[in-house]
Amino acid sequence: MTDLFGLLTTEVDALVQELGQPRFRANQLLQALYRHGATDLASIAVLPAAFRTALVEGGYTAGAATCIHTATSDDGDTTKLLLRMADGILIETVLMQYPEPGSARHPRSTVCVSTQSGCAMGCTFCATGQMGFERNLTAAEVVAQVMHIAALLRQRGQHVTNIVFMGMGEPLANYGQTIRAIRILTDPRAFGIAQRSITVSTVGVLRGIERLAAEDLQVGLAISLHAADDQLRQRLVPTAGPHSVRDLVEAARTFFASTGRRVTFEYALIAGVNDAPEQAEALGRLIGGMGVHVNLIPVNPTAGGFEKPSRPRVVAFEGILRDRGVNCTVRAEKGSEIAAACGQLRTDIEAAATLRSAGPSPVHGRRQAGRGPAPSPGR
Repeated sequence: MTDLFGLLTTEVDALVQELGQPRFRANQLLQALYRHGATDLASIAVLPAAFRTALVEGGYTAGAATCIHTATSDDGDTTKLLLRMADGILIETVLMQYPEPGSARHPRSTVCVSTQSGCAMGCTFCATGQMGFERNLTAAEVVAQVMHIAALLRQRGQHVTNIVFMGMGEPLANYGQTIRAIRILTDPRAFGIAQRSITVSTVGVLRGIERLAAEDLQVGLAISLHAADDQLRQRLVPTAGPHSVRDLVEAARTFFASTGRRVTFEYALIAGVNDAPEQAEALGRLIGGMGVHVNLIPVNPTAGGFEKPSRPRVVAFEGILRDRGVNCTVRAEKGSEIAAACGQLRTDIEAAATLRSAGPSPVHGRRQAGRGPAPSPGR
């Protein structure tokens, strides 16, 4: 079986010609898939019956995932989907919306996609990292997550505005499929989102950052730093190398020089671990003057037992960085009550066992994360 959502548009062109169809059929097929969200190839009325039959009999499908659970935050701005893939594995993807108060404009609607089932990086404060690694996702399975959210937004008269590769897993550890998914999602003939509307987050896969810088893509890069010294970073990120802090700062410089895109450093603030004023000073000395952005993320509740700092502590940390000339913001918490906030995505083992055998009908609810999604986006 071949999922059409995993094919580049040039590969769709080749498939159409291989099946003896005129070239314009490729655009008709792509529009049906990406503009109208078609998943039943036999029902795409714009295509000739013979072409549809050839696709079905050739083992082509559209849509690699079934939504089996939906949880929505109390404010309605965050929605988490539990998706089941064809082989039964479960992953989570999240829609985060940012309405403009008093405005009739469409809200900024960001899809946080997963690239792996589980994660092998083992970050101590991240629920996904604590669940272990199952397998990489295919490009079709990544694109399917966006298509599920796009269908949900279409019902509201809205559309996807941004995509962040910050869900379950390490995108650059699944490099080939991550890049393929990005090229499909940004192709004007496919999903058609702007490259600059995509951000890839990594815990620090240096070779992957180097390769991404050479891809001739204008996507954003976010690097999970979390500490200004190597010893602490290795405690928080067990896969970090002995000189990872220096290496990642240099990788950020190289990425900016190659792409012109400003890099974001993500810093999960953990009470009593990496939130002290002297640690803010050290971080400011390390990256001050680089032109990077720092995204401060008060840690969200996970099984790791870490706690977020008090608000005054967060503000003080931010202030020290700003005094050092570092551009920074504190990430607004969204969806923590449904375990959809940063670091919380995880497929609960007990709930997953129940849902693997469940029927395809989705279960909808508010604050029901314990019945499907449970304590990650990933890093």
